[in-house]
Amino acid sequence: MTGEAVPGPDGRLRCPWGLSTEDYVTYHDEEWGRPVHGDDALFERLCLEAFQSGLSWITILRRREGFRRAFADFKIASVAEFGEADRERLLADEGIIRNRAKIDATMANAKALAEWAPGELDRLIWAYAPDPAARPAPRTIADVPAVTDESTALAKALKKRGLRFIGPTTAYALMQACGLVDDHLKACVSRGAS
Repeated sequence: MTGEAVPGPDGRLRCPWGLSTEDYVTYHDEEWGRPVHGDDALFERLCLEAFQSGLSWITILRRREGFRRAFADFKIASVAEFGEADRERLLADEGIIRNRAKIDATMANAKALAEWAPGELDRLIWAYAPDPAARPAPRTIADVPAVTDESTALAKALKKRGLRFIGPTTAYALMQACGLVDDHLKACVSRGAS
C-alpha cells in the first residue's frame, strides 16, 4: 500500500484505511471528518477516543452501541450521577472495553463537565480548530500528523479544566473525527464533504 487514495468497491477513491472493513467504509464516508457540535456529542467522541487509546478504532466502532447503552447515551448530566454501583456494572459489561482507568476517567470527566456552562465544551474544543487554508490537503497517509500544535494546546486546555485521559494524540484524533480538521486525502471522495 502506497498510502495514497485507493478505489473502493464503487470505484471512487478513498483513504486506504476507510476500505479495510465495511464498518470503516460507512464510518469514513458518512461520519469521520464531519463537524460535530453539542456538549453531549463531543463528550461521547472524547470518551470513545480515550477508550481507543492503545487499541484499534474498529474495536471501539463495533462496540459503540454498547458504550452508548452503558454510559446513558453519553449524556453528561446522567454520567455525572454515576456512582460505585455504576462503576462495578461498567467493569462487568462485556459490551464495552472494561478498563478501570478509562471508566474512572469517563465518570470523572462527566462530573467535571457537569459544572461547565451549556455549550462551553463545544466552544472550547472548536476554539482550537486550525485555519483550513493554512493546512495543505494530505496526499498520502504519511502526510497526516498524529499530533499538532493545536491538539497539544487543546489537550492542555482540557486537562487544565480538570479532564483526564486526554493527551495530544487523543486530542488530534478527536479533532479529525469531529471535523475540526479535514484529513481525508486530497484525492478522497470525502475530502471537503463537511
